[in-house]
Amino acid sequence: MSNEANTSPVYTAVALQAECHSVNQCAGRAESFDQMRASIDRISNHIRGTKDFVGPDTRLVVLPEYVLSGFPRGESIEAWKSLAALDIDGPEYELLSGVAQDRDVYLAGNAYENDPNFPDLFFQTCFIIEPSGNVIMRYRRLISFYSPSPYDVWDEYLDRYGIDGVFPVARTEIGNLAAIASEEILYPEIARCLMMRGAEVFVHPTSETGSPQLTPKDVARRARAIENLAFVVSANTAAIRGIAHPPESTNAMSKVIDYFGRVLAEAGYGESGAANALVDVGALRRYRRRPGMFNLLARQPFQAYASSYAEHRFLEPTGFEQDNVPVPEFKRAHSLERQRAI
Repeated sequence: MSNEANTSPVYTAVALQAECHSVNQCAGRAESFDQMRASIDRISNHIRGTKDFVGPDTRLVVLPEYVLSGFPRGESIEAWKSLAALDIDGPEYELLSGVAQDRDVYLAGNAYENDPNFPDLFFQTCFIIEPSGNVIMRYRRLISFYSPSPYDVWDEYLDRYGIDGVFPVARTEIGNLAAIASEEILYPEIARCLMMRGAEVFVHPTSETGSPQLTPKDVARRARAIENLAFVVSANTAAIRGIAHPPESTNAMSKVIDYFGRVLAEAGYGESGAANALVDVGALRRYRRRPGMFNLLARQPFQAYASSYAEHRFLEPTGFEQDNVPVPEFKRAHSLERQRAI
């Protein structure tokens, strides 16, 4: 690849809309692993078929939120760790790395994950695997209602990973990639902190209600693209099966959005690779350097906002101090307490 190609990558990105087969009803880890492995095999075939149809320039594939497991529905932290959370060096990541290698793509996704540095917790993690099979980025969801987050162990997490580990950006041959987890698309500061560290393409694994109307998350996807001059590749679940919930409630909405907030491609209902489009990072870089009224980044007076953020405190970092408390119960009670204090 020439130097010009390295500075001006153009490729196809796919927001792969795939079903999620939840593991909540599995009897144990052996059964949940078998189900996850079957999901990975299905996803691998979907990627192969999509790439065959779309073309060999398909370089980035984004998977939906928690596509291998579903989400915790009352399980304790320890129970969900055992049933659904992936080990960093575990067999599920090995299989996913094989998919990235076999399909020659950057594979982005989202999973619940164990961290040996925090053995009593799990995190919801967005990951990116390069075509060589190496995991090159892990972003732990910062704002979460159903699971622990780095903010719940803030000081220790910063000591271990630093602020750049909280807001990681992967610098690759297809651009500077960063991840936003599902509902976090509604919080502009997360995207902004990633952009400040060089992010050009936001991968957005999500699992959200499908609707023919414009939803808050759909508005937010466009807004994050516009205000940060960045691409957004957002993959939604095609359905969630295996829980007491209408499975197709989370469906459709997968799309690729450019840095003007224009929807380049969008999937309808069902498992689909239709949300695929060319991502021209070179054009984005030229636009970011272009003087003019609509170069929003160049006109931002960031320092004018800094003191307001520093002086006003709303959501204090806290820790998990109770054993075997259902994750949703803990988070909801704690969130309500915080909201009443605002």
